[in-house]
Amino acid sequence: MPTPLTLERLHELCSVDSATVANAVEAFGVRDPTEGFMGMEIRCQFPEFGVICGYAVTCVIDSMTPGRRGNRREGQMRLYEAISASPKPAVIVIEDKSPKPSHSCHIGDVVATIAHRLGAIGVVTNGGVRDLEAIKPLRFHVFAPGVVPAHGTYMILEVGVPVQVGGVQVRPGDLLHGDQNGMLTIPLEIADRLYAECLKVRERELQLKDFAHSREFSLEALRKRLLGS
Repeated sequence: MPTPLTLERLHELCSVDSATVANAVEAFGVRDPTEGFMGMEIRCQFPEFGVICGYAVTCVIDSMTPGRRGNRREGQMRLYEAISASPKPAVIVIEDKSPKPSHSCHIGDVVATIAHRLGAIGVVTNGGVRDLEAIKPLRFHVFAPGVVPAHGTYMILEVGVPVQVGGVQVRPGDLLHGDQNGMLTIPLEIADRLYAECLKVRERELQLKDFAHSREFSLEALRKRLLGS
């Protein structure tokens, strides 16, 4: 795996919104523009927390298979160990494989508190969550379709494997970036150059917006600016 970013580089990326980051990634041509970002079902539950940027710790969970038996604490410990061993900050990425994902629940205030103590700053999942008011004081980011009240037959099936969440494959150690606009992955091979490109994106967009507000703006002038003719 490529060397994790320095804290300085991570802080730089945390100063940029995810839409600008997505535009900047495109400039490197490392993936198709239709790839790498999660769908609108992965909702930011705490938009007031701003940007999250960290390294994926992955697991697969099933909480809605009736009659399931087993020691769920063993799976939890494997996840906690993976968080502890991960580059920091860590972001838990949970793929739900329940037969009834609309009723699944993968994290509440107890798991969030322990994960936060071990160096995780948030969770991203295609399943449900609960205890949002109790999680909020931790400033623990939550990206999920919604909330449910019960944990069902909660069982962590696998830890540290590639997962599919929101239409995106996430591997252990992948760099994630998200905010109220949504969640995307950042290819690690360009991560240390991405902030500089973000500044270029911001400058180009600012110039275009300033032009749209100026007296020089017209449809013909816009055509010349965008198409050069």
